[in-house]
Amino acid sequence: MLPSQRHLFDVPQDVCYLNSASYSPLPRKTLDAGRIAVARKGQPWTLDADFAHRQHERARVAAARLINADADDIALIPAIGYGVATMAKVLTIPRSTRVIVLENDHSSPVLEWHARADAQGFVVETIRQPADGDWTSAVLTAIERPGAPPVGLASISSVHWSDGGLIDVEKVQAALRRQGAMFVIDATQGAGVVAMDVKQLDPDALIFPTYKWLIGPYGRAFLYVAKRHQNGVPLEQTSAGRRNVNSENPIYFGDLAYVDNARRYDMGERDHFISLEMASIGMEMMADWGAAAVSARLAMLTQRIADGVRDLGVGALERRLRAPHIVSLGMAGGVPRDLIARLAAKNVHVALRLGRMRVSPHVFNDEADTDRFVAVLSRSSAAKA
Repeated sequence: MLPSQRHLFDVPQDVCYLNSASYSPLPRKTLDAGRIAVARKGQPWTLDADFAHRQHERARVAAARLINADADDIALIPAIGYGVATMAKVLTIPRSTRVIVLENDHSSPVLEWHARADAQGFVVETIRQPADGDWTSAVLTAIERPGAPPVGLASISSVHWSDGGLIDVEKVQAALRRQGAMFVIDATQGAGVVAMDVKQLDPDALIFPTYKWLIGPYGRAFLYVAKRHQNGVPLEQTSAGRRNVNSENPIYFGDLAYVDNARRYDMGERDHFISLEMASIGMEMMADWGAAAVSARLAMLTQRIADGVRDLGVGALERRLRAPHIVSLGMAGGVPRDLIARLAAKNVHVALRLGRMRVSPHVFNDEADTDRFVAVLSRSSAAKA
């Protein structure tokens, strides 16, 4: 099993940080690269002419490697919402169809469709959070509900951010394909940990950022676009998305045709000399460890937590229904709001999400962290009682 990688992070031994589903710490290597990059930006004359291109392509290749995509199928974007908005402009949702979203899913894969529904003539159907935690069954039931209008698109997260529920995207894709429906996946809480192969799955789009599980910075995200959709009009009109708009040529607007791959969807102002390299490092580290190894280690840690809190009157989703790296704990009457702060005062860091306690270890955590969490939670619950 992959051992704890704490030595690669600036996480003191007395800090029990179990909140990577919110934002992960950066590896020491990434911190060093960021400091060097800031200094480099302070002296821009030291940058060679090909520097930006090398950074773009390094990040593109690293992102593609995580999901078994071709680099040509990856666009550089700033956020999940940007990627969803791009696909909303590219995809045509048939009128009188349904766009399926998840209740309490993050705003990014949801709100764009609400904003477009009336004008484009489709309806947004929200799949209610299932009482038994089985998101996959709930999604499949909604897709195949007798007498319902056909599904035009599902825009859902592969792992639900609030309860850690795991959606079987392969089963969902098969159901969507039977209706000729499209699939946009927000892989924010899954990329790098839950193995995903877009060549096998064949979604229409898949989007993920780096600041959570990919141990990278804010503001860097990546959009996979299936080749069948690489002929659309981008969200932004940029010189990089055209075949030959170049300030070094005698004629600036030489060829306005779009490039023939997902690079046409790259964001404007993409020369992030500081954070793009930082994003690449985190993605490369995760790919080197491999999703299978990371997932196995984190599943062991979350199960250790679930087992440890069982006698505290705390409930968790069944292991088969939750992602390996997130365990969401429920208490009768809901988690007391001040409990999260009381844990933080003991240097134990978790998150309150929709009335439940979300606990999310990463590769820098170890068994001592999980045991400490259980012990501190036990004492805090007993003291409150």
